[in-house]
Amino acid sequence: MQIPTTQIGIIGLAVMGRSLALNMADHGFKVGGYNRSREVTETLMREHPHENLIPFYDLKELVDSQERPRKFLIMVKAGKPVDMVIDQLLPLLDEGDMILDGGNSFFEDTRRREKELKEKGIYYFGTGVSGGEMGARFGPSIMPGGDKKAYEHIAPILEEIAAKAQGEPCCAYMGPDGAGHYVKMVHNGIEYADMQLIAEAYLLLKYAGGFTNRELADVFTEWNKGELKSYLIGITAGIFREKDDFTDGELVDYILDSAGQKGTGRWTSLESLKQGINVSMITAACNARIMSNRISERNAARELFAGPMQNLVPDKAAFQEKVRKGLYTAKIAAYAQGFDLLSHASSEYGWDLDYGKIASIFRAGCIIQAEFLDDITKAFTNNRELPNLMLDSFFRDGINHGQDSLRSILATGIQNGIPVPAMSQAISYIDAFRGTPVGANLIQAQRDCFGAHTYERTDRDGIFHHDWRFEHE
Repeated sequence: MQIPTTQIGIIGLAVMGRSLALNMADHGFKVGGYNRSREVTETLMREHPHENLIPFYDLKELVDSQERPRKFLIMVKAGKPVDMVIDQLLPLLDEGDMILDGGNSFFEDTRRREKELKEKGIYYFGTGVSGGEMGARFGPSIMPGGDKKAYEHIAPILEEIAAKAQGEPCCAYMGPDGAGHYVKMVHNGIEYADMQLIAEAYLLLKYAGGFTNRELADVFTEWNKGELKSYLIGITAGIFREKDDFTDGELVDYILDSAGQKGTGRWTSLESLKQGINVSMITAACNARIMSNRISERNAARELFAGPMQNLVPDKAAFQEKVRKGLYTAKIAAYAQGFDLLSHASSEYGWDLDYGKIASIFRAGCIIQAEFLDDITKAFTNNRELPNLMLDSFFRDGINHGQDSLRSILATGIQNGIPVPAMSQAISYIDAFRGTPVGANLIQAQRDCFGAHTYERTDRDGIFHHDWRFEHE
C-alpha cells in the first residue's frame, strides 16, 4: 500500500493539536496526524473527516510520508512528554529535518533541545501558539523561534494559518533558540495581569458601585467600543449575561471563587527576578490566584477578621467612568512591565527581539488581542530603542490622563475592603518610575550600618562607608 505524501505531521491530536491540524488542512496543506492513542486519532477522523488530513497509526509511516525537509509539529504536554516524542522521532529523521514544539514549554528547555538537536543536524523551533481552541482552529497568534534560515521552510504554513490583522499574518520569526517560547511566556504573564485587572474592575463595580450583572454586561459592552476594546473585555461582557444551567440567575454567581494556573505566569515572575526587572503586576496576579485557592482558610478567616463597612458610591455613572480610566491606566503599566522584561531578555540572551513586530502579532488571534496593541506597535516602530512603553508620548498622555482615576478607585476599594492587588501594583510602579523617592537611601544606610555594604552619595562621586557612631542593640 502506497503511503500518502504529506507536507507536515502533527504529533498529539488533543484539542490544540486537532484544531491546528484542521486549520492547516482547511488551507490546503496535506497534514499527517498521529497520536499515541489510536482511539484519539480515530475519533478525530470520525468527527472531523477532511480530505487533506491523513491519519497515521505508526510513527515511521508518518515520517516516511513527509516531503523533504520533513516538518513535525509536536502538540503534547510540556516537559518530559516532549523529550519522549523527540527521542522516538530522532532515529527516524535525517539531517535538515525540523521539529516544532507548539506547547507551552519552558524556554530554557527549548534552548537545551535546540542545541542538542542542532548537533545532530535537526532544526528545532520553540513555537508559541496563543488563542485557545478557537484560535488554533481558525487563526492563532504564532511565535516561532529557532534557526532563521530554516524558518523559511515553515513560514509558508505558519503564516498562512495564523490570524490576520490589517491584512498581515499574526506570525513572525522571533529569534534564535528559546526566543519564541520566551515571548509566549511573557504573553501569558501579561494575560494573567490583564485578567486580574478586569477581575478587580468587576469587584469594584459590583461591591462599591452596586452594579448588577445585567448592568455590568452593559458596561463592558460599552467599554469594548472604546480604548479598552479587546478580546477579554468582549468575552467578559458576554459572561455577565450568561444564564445558569440550573437556576434562574447568571452563571458567574455560581462559579467557585478559585482560579487555577498552568505555570507560565509564575515562570514570567521568576524570570523577572532573575533579570532584575519589575513585573509586580504579573506577580500580583499569580499571587491572587494562589490566594483564591486557599478556600478553607479564607472561609475560616471570614469569621475571625473584621472588615470595613462597605458603602456604595453615591454616583454610579461617575464611578463607572473612573473605573474605566483606572483600568486603562493600569493596563498600560502591565504591558510596559511585560515589554520591559522582553527588552532585557533580548539583551541577555542575544535575541535582538523586534518589539513592534511582537506587538503586531498580538493584535489578533491571541488572548490579549486588544485595540491598543496598534498603538504599542506604532510606539516601538517609531522608536525601536524605547526604554519603557510608558515613555512613548501616546502612553505617557494616557497615564497622565487616567492616574487620578486609578488612585481614586484604589482608595475606594481599600476603604471598602476590596482586594485590588494588581491595580495597587500598577500605581506603585508608576509612582516609582516617575522619580519619586522610593526609600532606597534609607535601605542603603541600613545595609551599610549592619553590614558595611557601602553606599553612593548624591553630592560627589565614589563609594563610601560610614563609621556609624550611635549605640544599638
